[in-house]
Amino acid sequence: MSTLATGLTLIRSARRRVSAANGWMGQRFNDFMPKGLYARALLIMIVPMVLLQSVIAFVFMERHWNTVTQRLSAAVVQDIAALIDVYKSYPQDKDNAALRRIAQNRLGLVVDFLGPNEMPPPGSKPFFSLLDQSISKQISKQIARPFWIDTVGRSNLVEIRIQLDDAVMRVFALRSAAYASNSEIFLLWMVGTSAVLLVVAVLFLRNQIRPILRLADAAESFGKGRDAPNFKPRGAREVRRAAYAFIEMKTRVERSIEQRTAMLAGVSHDLRTILTRFKLELELIGDAPETDGMRKDVDEMSAMLEAYLAFARGDSGERAQPTDMAAALEELRSDAERHGHRATVAFSGQPVVTVKPASFKRCLANLVSNAARHADAIAITGQRDHRYLTVMIDDDGPGIPMAMREEVFKPFLRLDDARNQDEGGTGLGLAIARDIARSHGGDITLGDSPMGGLRATVRVPV
Repeated sequence: MSTLATGLTLIRSARRRVSAANGWMGQRFNDFMPKGLYARALLIMIVPMVLLQSVIAFVFMERHWNTVTQRLSAAVVQDIAALIDVYKSYPQDKDNAALRRIAQNRLGLVVDFLGPNEMPPPGSKPFFSLLDQSISKQISKQIARPFWIDTVGRSNLVEIRIQLDDAVMRVFALRSAAYASNSEIFLLWMVGTSAVLLVVAVLFLRNQIRPILRLADAAESFGKGRDAPNFKPRGAREVRRAAYAFIEMKTRVERSIEQRTAMLAGVSHDLRTILTRFKLELELIGDAPETDGMRKDVDEMSAMLEAYLAFARGDSGERAQPTDMAAALEELRSDAERHGHRATVAFSGQPVVTVKPASFKRCLANLVSNAARHADAIAITGQRDHRYLTVMIDDDGPGIPMAMREEVFKPFLRLDDARNQDEGGTGLGLAIARDIARSHGGDITLGDSPMGGLRATVRVPV
């Protein structure tokens, strides 16, 4: 039993190591893979094409080209061997004129005979020369005499020297007679057709990817609260289906927002009417110690009602438009100074940003008023780059403990030391601000300020 348990433990350990290795290799492979759909689609088309062309080239080079070259080389060497046999069989032909004539007219070879010491020393063999290897192999097999060949000295000729008993036989043969020279044309056609197919694939994929990018841009614009008036479903059937689904979803969301806005407008009108009657009745009663508390309660109820409706309404109904953020931040600074606080403002970058001006200004105003209730000095800093608009609001107040910096964004949350309680005590100031920032596709984070208090950072895409 102990041996079986040990074996099972080893198997489990090996499986875990294999699984970990596979996970690591998969992660490394994903890191090297392109992230975009366009690049991945091209890769899906290019890799099989390259593999197919490589297999075809290998089969051609290994089977056809090599076989044809070997056969041609064998035929040339066979002719040379036949000439050697004729030379040895008819020694009475002293000048070998008949042999040379037969070789040139019938075999396409130029033959002459040199002295017995005209054999050059062996030279270095070309590493990638298939012709050199094939002819050398055939001469060693069919003639079995010392030889010397030159396959690179002349572009269209091959020189072969064979050591005979009393002379050196020199033969010039056409390279095309011993070598399959049309392989370069095949490779050129293969590369050319691959390039044409690749260009067609790139153009086709670009047209197929463009509707997907338009759909992504429209969805991103809708998420930022902006319109995409020129968006129309285009492209393949699946892409058009996704675009129609997005349009239907967008219509349902807008209809829901319109219904909620209409309902809130009705509730706001009815409740304001009742509060107005309360105020008129209190005015008719006149000044009295009993009515002072009632007036205060009515005013507080009116402020709470406005806060609740503002939170529920959000920024619905407002359209995004270009807004001068430097001027908006300057207005916030002026408002803070009118309420007796020291405030500074600074902005860098292009100040015109497309946002919902009223709601975004309210988002920043809530953060500034939150800082003003707990600090004496406020610093407002804005920065715009090619991707984001960032606004930082620093103060010298007591700050918020790190454990509570996410809790204070919850609506209606009332903590004794939390700074999300507005003047009406509703606890909606920071919740409304974050809701507006997120409706623009951004967010709000809280951190430590270099002034010693709290830093509220608003970042939205531009």
